[in-house]
Amino acid sequence: MAVSGNDIIHLQRCVDLAREALLAGDEPFGSVLVDDSGRAVFEDRNRVGTGDNTRHPELAIVEWAVEHLSPDARASATVYTSGEHCPMCAAAHAWVGLGRIVYAVSSAQLNAWRAEWNAPESPVAGLPINAVAPALLVEGPVEMFADEMAALHRSGVDGHSSHG
Repeated sequence: MAVSGNDIIHLQRCVDLAREALLAGDEPFGSVLVDDSGRAVFEDRNRVGTGDNTRHPELAIVEWAVEHLSPDARASATVYTSGEHCPMCAAAHAWVGLGRIVYAVSSAQLNAWRAEWNAPESPVAGLPINAVAPALLVEGPVEMFADEMAALHRSGVDGHSSHG
């Protein structure tokens, strides 16, 4: 399945949420859950600035989906995200049976940028989603978002962006 125009619209919302997170003093990540009709049903941004480094938007989506969607609805949903899921979020996504993932930039891209900027390393390996959950349908990165996301992450380096 190729990335469509609708996918681009939802990914742009994720990038906008990442910007909102950064402006709120958090790390620039945002995610949107879309049902099988193409309707966004839940969205969130990174909230690790609270001191809880597990407050990733992808994990918030998992928690919301378990409470509000049937297993069939979870399986037919798509999770859009500004950055590839970290291993914690990829595992949670697989455990609750969510469907397709589409991400704007990969963990490999983020790790390369952070190394280039001499930013601190993440305490968690930036593994590809399918290294953690091999059966998940994953699409990304979507190159049209690379420059914008790099700029957001570069702005966040002065803080402590370690998600991913």
